[in-house]
Amino acid sequence: MDRVAGTSVVEGMLIDWVYPQREPEPRPPVAWLDAGHVARELEQIQRERARQTAREAELILRLAELRPDHDDPPPGTAGGRRRSWRKTDPQFPGVSEFFPDELAHAINLGRGTAAFRARRAFTWRDNLPATFAALRREEIDERRAGVLAGALQHAAPELSRAVEDQVLPEACDLSPSRLEARALEVLAELDAAAIDERRKEAEQATDVRVYPTGDGRAALTAEMSAEDAAACYDVIDQLAAMAKAEGDPRPIGAIRTAMHTMLLLRPADHGLGGVTVRLTVTAALDGLEGASARGGEVNGFPITAPHLRELLARIGSLGLTTPAGGTMTFAITDQDGRLLATVTAADLARRAVSGCPDHPDTDHPDTGPPGAEKTDEEKTDAEKTNADAGASGGGQERAEQEGGEQEGGEQPAPCDCPVLGMPADTDAYEPRAAQRRFVTTRDRRCRIPNCGQRVGMADLDHVVAHAAGGKTSCVNLCCTCRSHHRLKTFARGWSFRMDPDGTLHVTSPSGITRTTRPPGLRLRDPERPPPDRVDDTPPF
Repeated sequence: MDRVAGTSVVEGMLIDWVYPQREPEPRPPVAWLDAGHVARELEQIQRERARQTAREAELILRLAELRPDHDDPPPGTAGGRRRSWRKTDPQFPGVSEFFPDELAHAINLGRGTAAFRARRAFTWRDNLPATFAALRREEIDERRAGVLAGALQHAAPELSRAVEDQVLPEACDLSPSRLEARALEVLAELDAAAIDERRKEAEQATDVRVYPTGDGRAALTAEMSAEDAAACYDVIDQLAAMAKAEGDPRPIGAIRTAMHTMLLLRPADHGLGGVTVRLTVTAALDGLEGASARGGEVNGFPITAPHLRELLARIGSLGLTTPAGGTMTFAITDQDGRLLATVTAADLARRAVSGCPDHPDTDHPDTGPPGAEKTDEEKTDAEKTNADAGASGGGQERAEQEGGEQEGGEQPAPCDCPVLGMPADTDAYEPRAAQRRFVTTRDRRCRIPNCGQRVGMADLDHVVAHAAGGKTSCVNLCCTCRSHHRLKTFARGWSFRMDPDGTLHVTSPSGITRTTRPPGLRLRDPERPPPDRVDDTPPF
């Protein structure tokens, strides 16, 4: 990280002296405290949190000041932001559009959280200066100061300050929800048009979101008007009540959830246009077999023909087949979770049968998973030619020759040559289909720290730009969402480096480096240092 510097030599020396002096205030163990001491310390923590929040907001404002928009691509030029896709991105006049990304990188949280804190800091400074000052003095807590910022962030600064004058003196005596209602009441009394503007802003910010809730479940939420939400819930509730009356034994909440899902996925008689549901399921074979609780990988290295035949037997015993209209891709990883290859069931079967061309091993069962063989439409011209040659006797002749060489002698040891691996590089800019399958299987998400946008909404980005000599290679490609793809291409001062196993290192203009690893890739145990050299001769 860059050395902290002031505007003069004296300021720089003072800053360098102050930072190392930070030490936590000594406090007695919690077990020693009685109820009165516990309550007083909790109160003190809230005051400290308020002061730290004010300090954080000041730092955010300073970073925004240090990141003007001079170097951003102007609208209408290559890379210029278009407001047609997302209309609610935070807009800070004169500040770089990539400022929220750098802030997110610094606080090690998502861009949405960074943008929220930045908007709050700007609102406190421009609209609610008295609230900001009270936060610094620990006279109002972070929660209530944030409620006022959220309620008044869209109002004009003069109007916000007029509301603040009336509401702030009683803020700490009101609950957060009541404080918000009171601020909006005063705002409506002073300017009803501000409420309409706030409602329009909220309409632009609505979205549907999904987030995990644990135990293999997730929540799907949709923001909408109160009347629409009430109507939707009423429909779901009525359908659930009807199902319950007809004898559905499930709890009413589970029935409501099922009805909601059915309405979205739409039964066959809905009469609407067709929608294809895309689902990606990752599972470990040993987990499917019940031999392990670990998911998302298949252990083994190197990827040899015997190993592939073992996989085929296990797949066949599990009865795994390609779903109608879908695909089934196998991801092969090593013992550390590093992706080694991706392959379809048909290709898996072919590689298992053919083995290594330099060490043919035909003494194996010619089996594969159900549906593994390619149809004539799936075969390439070269595959059809090879198949015809085999049918005309070429393949049989080779087998007989190999069988003759082995007759009367020991069977050859299984070949340990890898027969699957990472797709080959290409000189073209666009990745090949095999590369795309490999990288999306490896990454599964946008790889920029704290993003996590699903791979279906992500681009395949060259870590070292293709125009700068970067190869179209799986060790130089990673998944990035469109927003972070633009950042990597157009934002100044960022650097990106990727290791061969897909580990990505991202350094912001402020000098902070964050690292992301592909899902499933495990950290290797640190190597033990060599034993100390003993120079003394016996006896020691």
